[in-house]
Amino acid sequence: MFNLEFYETEDGKQPVTDFMDSLDVKMAAKMFSLMEILEEKGTELRMPYSEPLGDGIFELRCKQGSNITRALYFFYYGGKIVVTNGFIKKTQKTPSGEIKLAKDRRADWIRRYGAH
Repeated sequence: MFNLEFYETEDGKQPVTDFMDSLDVKMAAKMFSLMEILEEKGTELRMPYSEPLGDGIFELRCKQGSNITRALYFFYYGGKIVVTNGFIKKTQKTPSGEIKLAKDRRADWIRRYGAH
């Protein structure tokens, strides 16, 4: 079993929680249930629910009606899954800015918690 957590900034903010709170009820419910499946399956979760984006960053893929939402995450030792950011998908390709944000937050998370 894996343990999923949301990235937290140094000042205690949780951008993923804010993102989840901004979603409509159905989309948020679907996203939370996908996160539960991710916790169960971990590295075994594949398309259409999860897709590797390269360099150890993955996206959790959620669709509710015509709305598409993504949450980016990475795996860490000891069965940890850290969700770094989420966004509403409006383009064909995952925006490079979102992938860069996930990588920056991963580097920050490892710097602060990785040595433990």
